[in-house]
Amino acid sequence: MPKIEVKSLPERKGSGYPAPFHEKCIDRVRKALGDAGGLTQFGVNLLTLMPGAWSSQRHWHSAEDEFVYVLSGELALVTDTGEEVLRAGDCAAFPKNDGNGHHLINKSQAPAVCLEVGARSTDDFVLYSDIDMQIDRKSGQYAHKNGMPYPHR
Repeated sequence: MPKIEVKSLPERKGSGYPAPFHEKCIDRVRKALGDAGGLTQFGVNLLTLMPGAWSSQRHWHSAEDEFVYVLSGELALVTDTGEEVLRAGDCAAFPKNDGNGHHLINKSQAPAVCLEVGARSTDDFVLYSDIDMQIDRKSGQYAHKNGMPYPHR
């Protein structure tokens, strides 16, 4: 397996969420490690969250498992059952279609870094627990929960 030069990979900063939902993720930076290695069955991202940044809006997937492993720093994992701290060496798993909305928030004063691993299902549907938003991966369009599309940002 060829070595992936992580430092040379492009960074994806922020999110594609419609306004105003993108604002909490402005200081989120991802590097697509799985894409760089040519993976197609699952994705792996190196995620860096600056102080105050969110990994995403709180969400769950209908057809994708997710897994996170904290490499450095401290993150708050927020789920339907509340909030708990994840530190370097901690991990969390989110089975597909369990309905437990989740996300990470960096509430510390230093950057935090984790690995995100997830399936790549084209049949996935994502529901956002705390806001009026959903996305069908087939269309790639963010929409209200009644199906009305959000305008592109």
